[in-house]
Amino acid sequence: MSSIPTPPTPQVLQLINWILDPLAYMDTNQRRLGDLFRIRPWVLDWLLVSHPDSLRYLLTHDTQELSAPGEVNAILKPLLGEHSVITLSGDPHRTRRKLIMPPFHGDRLKVYGDLMQRITHEVMATVAPGDRLMARETTQKISMRVILQTVFGLYQGERYQRLETLLKARLDMMAKPVASTMIFFPILQRDWGKWSPGHKIQAIAAEIDAILLAEIRERRANPHPNRTDILSLLLLAQDEQGQGLSDQELRDELMTLLVAGHETTATAMAWGLYWAHRLPQVQQSLQAELTSHPNADPMGLTKLPYLSAFCNETLRLYPVAMLTFARQAQQPFELEGYPIAAGEVLVGCIYRLHRREDLYPQAQEFRPERFLERQYSAFEFMPFGAGARRCIGSALAMMEMKIVLGTLLQEYDLALTSHRPALPQRRGITLGLKDDVELVVRAKRSPQPSLVPMA
Repeated sequence: MSSIPTPPTPQVLQLINWILDPLAYMDTNQRRLGDLFRIRPWVLDWLLVSHPDSLRYLLTHDTQELSAPGEVNAILKPLLGEHSVITLSGDPHRTRRKLIMPPFHGDRLKVYGDLMQRITHEVMATVAPGDRLMARETTQKISMRVILQTVFGLYQGERYQRLETLLKARLDMMAKPVASTMIFFPILQRDWGKWSPGHKIQAIAAEIDAILLAEIRERRANPHPNRTDILSLLLLAQDEQGQGLSDQELRDELMTLLVAGHETTATAMAWGLYWAHRLPQVQQSLQAELTSHPNADPMGLTKLPYLSAFCNETLRLYPVAMLTFARQAQQPFELEGYPIAAGEVLVGCIYRLHRREDLYPQAQEFRPERFLERQYSAFEFMPFGAGARRCIGSALAMMEMKIVLGTLLQEYDLALTSHRPALPQRRGITLGLKDDVELVVRAKRSPQPSLVPMA
């Protein structure tokens, strides 16, 4: 039986390539080594998997041949905390996931949908024809407010504004590839004095924690049965033993939702604004569909076929999450003709899966029609992962993407100010835009509905 192929590049060079240009690293090694290969960029030792059949096996055999340990996500603990669902394993992970899932599904989503459209209108309220706006800056502002309001129920005030500022600063500190080095070397996040990046990170983190914990304690002391924000629902949630979440556990889950729900969705929507105005045929197809849809029906936007296909294609071409969460072999088994030893860590490569020519002909092209022509399985298209670690907020994120982009494209005539192509770049552990994309507002297509303040 053949041994698992490994890149011949020295490990230090692999690490540099992995941090600075992960897409080229994965593309090059896939061409050389195939659908399953080992990467050893010094601090990591993973098997990357990208064939849909292998991914199906990898992501559906939890607790048998494979586990989904939270320990391998330890690099996220400085940001998310030790009690995040992402860093938990085994029964604690399953229990926590079951506990926090309900607010992200069912009838509650409609309440969040109305709010998403209202926030989009609020952010764009001062925009006039001739103004210029930056795609990611705009979607980041919208997404941050959506998270603060849907998750926290915070609509205004000093705490709201301060948290918005601090979270943006915290995430932006690891936005560039070189700064991402801090993720792989947590020692760089330590406080080595006022001159060190770690000092600023810890100061910001401490202030964020103080705000989050103060909000949790106030809300616990003054419960309101009619509130629909996720924090209010999590404060009431109990497991089968009648146990709820502690203040620290709530803090870690809220931080997870803030980071995962804000950063990723903002990036995906920024890519969507770029592609909607980069390709004339795509723009025409979107406008033809949106013209027949009433402005005041945000949930109706989520059901539009071409807009849905467009959002899927946006997530396919440059998936914000390049990889699945890791699995670990609990016993020896065979995969693609290679022996997998107990203890090996395997990671699904979402980026390479989405670039397979056998699944996506002309995979380098942006073509939403492919999602109207074919139904893809959960192991052929997986922008939110799959299995026991699939993103809990995937339904909320897709809804936000469709409503915000649909509203912006329906009500504003925008155009790119440059023909320069947008390029992807590592943004922490995610994939983002190398540079923001500038658009000019040519006209408002229709009057915005009046804004009714939330109680």
